[in-house]
Amino acid sequence: MRLPRDAVLLRIFMGENDRADRRPLYETIVLKAREAQLAGATVLRGTVGFGHSSILHSAKILRLSDDLPVVVEIIDTEERINAFLPLIEPLMSNGLATLERVRILQYGPASPEQT
Repeated sequence: MRLPRDAVLLRIFMGENDRADRRPLYETIVLKAREAQLAGATVLRGTVGFGHSSILHSAKILRLSDDLPVVVEIIDTEERINAFLPLIEPLMSNGLATLERVRILQYGPASPEQT
């Protein structure tokens, strides 16, 4: 897949206990991104964080949280990300989503013209 140098990063913040379709919400979103053939998706698990409730969620050894922060990052063209948003909007009962323009430096193996 060849992506243009300018793309959009969709970043979705949620708790690891958030659910959709009887699975973790982050997993459902990544599967939907794959079905939509978006360029890529990654799930990042946080060790500490808080959201709109201001409740601190932490992975400290003595106080294990069962709802650590999770971030899903998805990258593709602006048009494809904008088409994807309505697919996940019904799943998002809470959480935060952001969009930012990014510049792609490398995607996949280097092509002969890049070496």
